[in-house]
Order: sequence, then C-alpha cells, then structure tokens
Amino acid sequence: MGLTYFKRYRMEIDLVGCDFSRVRLADGYRFVEWSDALLDVHARTKYLSFRAEIDSNVFPCLGELEGCQRLMQEIRQKPGFLPGATWLVAYIPPEKRGATYCGTVQGIRDYSGLGAIQNLGVIPEHRDQGLGAALLLQALAGFQAARLKRAFLEVTASNVGAIRLYQRLGFARARTVYKAVEVAYT
Repeated sequence: MGLTYFKRYRMEIDLVGCDFSRVRLADGYRFVEWSDALLDVHARTKYLSFRAEIDSNVFPCLGELEGCQRLMQEIRQKPGFLPGATWLVAYIPPEKRGATYCGTVQGIRDYSGLGAIQNLGVIPEHRDQGLGAALLLQALAGFQAARLKRAFLEVTASNVGAIRLYQRLGFARARTVYKAVEVAYT
C-alpha cells in the first residue's frame, strides 16, 4: 500500500446580490426536490455520475453503489443538511413512460455557516444539456433561502471542465488542498 495525493481546489462564491431565480432546464427535464424517500435515488444517480470519473479514485465510495448509499446517509444525517439545496434532475421522455434520474446535488450548512456543495453529478448520457449548471444554481438558491452569504465546493484540479463551469457561474479559487488516498501497488 502507498499514498498518492490529488490536487484539489476550494472554490467560493459570494451569494449576496446574486439572482438565481431564473434557473431553466432543457425540454423534458425537471427538478425534483428533496424527500427522504428519494435518498436511494440520489445515491444511485451519484454512483452513475461518478463511477468512471477521477473523483471515484479520490473518493473510492463514489465508485460503488453501496458507498454512495452510505455517503448519502451521512450527508442526510449532518446537522447542517439543507433540503432546499439538495436536488435531483429527472428526464421525462415525450412518450412519458417514466422518469430517468440523471443529475444530483447536495448542500449543507457547514460548521462555519457557509453553504457547502457536497456532490454535483450528471450521468454521462445526459451531459452537455446544462444540467450541472442548473443543479448548481438551484442549490445556490437554496443556500440563499437559508440566508447564507457564501458558498464553496471542492474540485479535483484535473477536472478542467468542472472548473470552467464553476468559474463561469462566479466561483473563484480560494485555495489549493491535497487529498491523500491509499493505493494498492500490484
């Protein structure tokens, strides 16, 4: 066993004076508000979003359905869990034969009173539809409704597309952190 380190950025945004009221989704998509009954749906959507991504190396629980279920239970049990900053996106095809859950985000109020995005994920088949931006803006609106003034997230430095999205939405890099991960040598 050995350690490897992943470079990550903490990115922050000031919520004061921002207007997140006009979040729109592409045709066929809709937001689904938090419900405890949807905890497993969030976990499965998170798993499908992250299982083949770099973050499943940084956080191995993201690469396993059971790990995502445990993670969702932990997020839900945090004292600062904010249902209003926790959303799913569902796709409902024109023939309306059931919904496909294709995006998820969770938000909490951290110990210092800031909004903290826990995970933002969109399953690969539904990317490039603006869903990640819409989910993030919806979570930020939830932070505002909870009267939070700032929010942050962390992103792996090699995830250039996500960093560009966060910067486009107003996030700025606040600091660099390193996440140590145990790896098995074969």
